[in-house]
Amino acid sequence: MHRKIFISDIHGCLDTFNELLKQLALKEEDHLFLLGDYIDRGPHSKGVIDRIIELKKANFKLTTLRGNHEQGLIYDYISETVKGWKDMAEEAMKRSFGIERLEQLPKPYFEFFNELPIFHQEDDFIAVHAGLNFRYENPFQSEEDLMWIRDWYKNIDYNWLGERVIIHGHTPQTIQEIEKQFGELDEKRVIDIDAGAFLSQQKGNGLGHLCAFDWTNKQLYFQENVEKDNKY
Repeated sequence: MHRKIFISDIHGCLDTFNELLKQLALKEEDHLFLLGDYIDRGPHSKGVIDRIIELKKANFKLTTLRGNHEQGLIYDYISETVKGWKDMAEEAMKRSFGIERLEQLPKPYFEFFNELPIFHQEDDFIAVHAGLNFRYENPFQSEEDLMWIRDWYKNIDYNWLGERVIIHGHTPQTIQEIEKQFGELDEKRVIDIDAGAFLSQQKGNGLGHLCAFDWTNKQLYFQENVEKDNKY
């Protein structure tokens, strides 16, 4: 049986991402959902994007969503290319692409970021980077909130949500906090799978891991950060 697997907030941690993929033993019939924030923080933003593109070319089934860091890159790219502003975007990310200014980013990469959808929903789940703003009658109304919102659980409208589960990232959680949410999934119907992958110096505190959630088999996977030149 094919699996639906979710990963969020890779943040330039290519080696860690690759190790997690080894754990998962991904098959072509599986469906991998990546929930945004592929870039910044970690040392290998370009490598992560290239790996995602490579997986797609190898006929793996991927749904790739947009996070706030991809949205930020889009804003910064437009600021440089249209408004003429300079020195936008994170330095580590630019180094990974071998560029000094974001306007030098090869166009296919900008198109990759710009074409990312902001959420994905099916009958039994909603996948999104940050969360949903239930202060709106239609929580999908605010695209900015879908990528940036925090502290929204207290406003969840369970009548609107129905039997669906919200799977998201954006706000780093310890392994223990993610496992607690996993244990309460039937009741709370929400899980944050951002285990702070780029925070390699906080592994002792339960962060510094990349998490995968196998929705089909209801199983969590954790891979500790293995980057050799990580700043954080």
